[in-house]
Amino acid sequence: MDNPKTKTSRRNFLLAVGAGSAATVAAIATKSVPQDGASKPKQKAKKEGGYQLSEHVRSYYRTTLV
Repeated sequence: MDNPKTKTSRRNFLLAVGAGSAATVAAIATKSVPQDGASKPKQKAKKEGGYQLSEHVRSYYRTTLV
């Protein structure tokens, strides 16, 4: 016959694993959300320039012409 203590033990283990993983997800989620806006990243100054049509870019464009 089956041993009822073994089934209860296994059920408790699976319940503990499920609760532990849910607690872990909750802890990670609360840690990754900034609180009260105090940890907002500062905006970076806009870089000057950006895309520049240089000689090497023009050379690439010439090679892609069909």
